Amino acid sequence: MARSRSFWGWGYEDKLPGDNARRALASRLAALTGTPPELAPLPSLDAVTMPEPRYTVPVELRSIGTTDKRERAIHTYGRGYRDLVRGFRGDYASAPDWIFHPTEEEHLLSLFRFCERESIALVPYGGGTSVVSGVEFAASGRFRGVACVDLSRMDKVLSVDEISRSAHIQAGATGSKIAEQLETYGLTLRHYPQSFELSTLGGWIATRAAGHYATLYTHIDDFVESVRMVTPAGVFETRRLPGSGAGPSPDRLVLGSEGAFGIITEAWLRVQPRPRWRASASVSFDRFEDAVDVVRILAQSGLNPVNCRLLDAGEAMLHQVDSEGNAVLLLAFESADHPIETSMERALSIATDLGGRCKEEPKYTTDVIHSIAPRPLHASMTSSRPPPPSSGSVRPPAHDVQEASVWKQAFFDAPYLQSALVLLGMVCDTFETACTWDRFPALHASVVAAANAAMQKVGGGGLLTCRFTHVYPDGPAPYYTFLTKGRPGEELEQWAAIKAAVSEAIVSTGGTITHHHAVGRVHRPWWEKERPALFEKVLVSAKNELDPAGILNPGCLLPIK
Repeated sequence: MARSRSFWGWGYEDKLPGDNARRALASRLAALTGTPPELAPLPSLDAVTMPEPRYTVPVELRSIGTTDKRERAIHTYGRGYRDLVRGFRGDYASAPDWIFHPTEEEHLLSLFRFCERESIALVPYGGGTSVVSGVEFAASGRFRGVACVDLSRMDKVLSVDEISRSAHIQAGATGSKIAEQLETYGLTLRHYPQSFELSTLGGWIATRAAGHYATLYTHIDDFVESVRMVTPAGVFETRRLPGSGAGPSPDRLVLGSEGAFGIITEAWLRVQPRPRWRASASVSFDRFEDAVDVVRILAQSGLNPVNCRLLDAGEAMLHQVDSEGNAVLLLAFESADHPIETSMERALSIATDLGGRCKEEPKYTTDVIHSIAPRPLHASMTSSRPPPPSSGSVRPPAHDVQEASVWKQAFFDAPYLQSALVLLGMVCDTFETACTWDRFPALHASVVAAANAAMQKVGGGGLLTCRFTHVYPDGPAPYYTFLTKGRPGEELEQWAAIKAAVSEAIVSTGGTITHHHAVGRVHRPWWEKERPALFEKVLVSAKNELDPAGILNPGCLLPIK
């Protein structure tokens, strides 16, 4: 039986925390808020009102379109804090008029012509997991309506080149469907964003999403071999190459384009054998600053751990990784080719030499994998093997995920927890950045001061935690979580004040406004301060050429034409 997406909250309805779980969470929050937050009932779709569709569509588009109320509600927003609050309140005034599920590129071309002719804004949805207002648009001005495009019916692995280790995949495939279809070959993409079960390949490419690896392969950029994007001006397809020095990269125009230039339909991705050897360990530190030094040395060591996530004391306690007030470094190595004991031993030597403590011995595991022989080179030169039929599973293969742990479970459950916190009237969100190592102390101090001052002003105080999601030889990507008590009816204003304060702190101290959450509409004011002044003119010129009528995702990434 197909699972139902929540029309307002994160993910699937059956995974939203129930009443008992939310009561327990409310009790835990009492220490922060003074009194347990009140338990609000789950929103009801029956209570939601939304405007009637403002236009009709031609016969050739009706077979792929719907005005179903639930579908329109699901596709109204992404799943950032503002989206959850508005969904919880039943605010669907900006619901798209029609939702389209194309099954081929010709459908997109027909949509382009219709939207251009009728002044309809066309918004690509991906998996709907945007946290920066990247998939919403309230029609105004010259736009008399909104159409939403959902590519979830274009979700196949089309072929696999086992010699070159690459796969040709449709953009509507979710992470779990990609993993499932590649499993038969003993291959994996190894790209695991927190939204893995819901987000799509097209969305990853359009937003330059970050995934599983803490070092080396950090963004989807690292896996893209070529990409195909359909635009109102025609097809934009890059050549499949391992690398090229031929001028500015056309792939880079598509990566991070956020649906402003066209709709990504397919891509060739670099894939890898499933890892066989794994090692994991955790290291505790009395001082966060000492742990930061260790992470910098590890990032510059060339060891390339797949997990090198540093949790400050608050983050470690929040996710029940540590209860003694320590910062905790989570380390992991893996390989499909060779054992990795030596790498883990060297990493732990670096950590313990600078004050780290390992409470337990590192864990080593080895999977027994029956190898699947690749096709002979001469056969692969003529055609790539198509994938076998799908089994229909939507979960990642067990061997393709690290051993179950408190942190891993908390990582994937966090978005569901945020939905529960919204129901409890809390103002809570995350923000992330990246900066060079020399700038991190000043950036961190500025962000902490700005966030705490803003939370004190709008909520009487709150909780701020920090972790490193990714680390590079030249700098970390710190990821912050804040939580404060909401004032009924004023939660969005409270959130906006905190968001503005920390965003100003980030940009003014040399950080990027986003390491992997994209620009969307939320981050655009600060991205405009970060990017070169002439860059917007270059992008506007590209949009004028590829989307001359300006129908694609207006206001996302670029000003509305």
